[in-house]
Amino acid sequence: MRTFGQSIAVIGLAASVLVRAQPPPGDAAARVIAAARQALGGEQKLAAVKTMVATGRTRQVRGDNLVPIEFEIAIELPDKYVRKDEIPAQESGPTTTGFSGDTLLQFPAASPPPGRAGGPPPPTADQQAAAARQRLNTVKQDFARLLLGLFAGTSPAYPLTFTYVAKAEAPQGKADVLEAKGPPGQGAFAARLFINDATHLPIMLTWIAPAPSPRGSRAAPEPQSRDSVPAAPPARGDAPAAPADQPPPPESRLYFADYREAGGLQLPFRIRRALGADTVEETTFDGFKINAKIDAKKFEVRK
Repeated sequence: MRTFGQSIAVIGLAASVLVRAQPPPGDAAARVIAAARQALGGEQKLAAVKTMVATGRTRQVRGDNLVPIEFEIAIELPDKYVRKDEIPAQESGPTTTGFSGDTLLQFPAASPPPGRAGGPPPPTADQQAAAARQRLNTVKQDFARLLLGLFAGTSPAYPLTFTYVAKAEAPQGKADVLEAKGPPGQGAFAARLFINDATHLPIMLTWIAPAPSPRGSRAAPEPQSRDSVPAAPPARGDAPAAPADQPPPPESRLYFADYREAGGLQLPFRIRRALGADTVEETTFDGFKINAKIDAKKFEVRK
């Protein structure tokens, strides 16, 4: 795993940035977003995007192993998203996660653990419904994070609001820092988006994952994302306090890099994900198809 970690260059700002507080004008966040969208291709071209299909591969750390995953992401704006993952080294078939409006798309469908003698009872129907809602929220937050790197924007499927925080400085350069917040509620989205001051391209997104639930909790278990590392945990400020004998959860980070032209837009062809200082996965895109026709069956619930 050391080879994997050393093979990936640090992208954008270092984690130990120095944030200088300064009173910004009221429309600072809107100006930063507008400049970022201009750098990504311009408002007119971005607004014209109705569908996107992206393919590539993810290298993911699982224990002492580095697992290659081939994926396809299909997006139909404003509220349809699905990701299909396949692991060539495993005999199991592909898995699909996504949403269509407020309908969770998941295949194979999650099944509750069976009850066993002496063990806890199986989850109730209410607990299963709560887990499904939480899973839908998780997938929508995945989608929201991806849109921040691709378009420096948001979608009615999971709307975000932006507030200017400060200018960040590091040896690699300067960045404008924006606070991005989603709809209120349990597990609400909150993250900080770093946009390069010179190129105006998104370079990093950070947030804090929740602390693990205490033992014995009767809350419905959170459904896992496509991998063993939660892909979209609830965000900064809404995480429950960690027990006194446990360290605080590490900061989650997405680094956007290798921007190249695709369909008239500048898009990141590499995304690195880290927990604290440890890289947990790197995604490389083979390409993006803009406004390609997508089979409607991709966004249907599979039986």
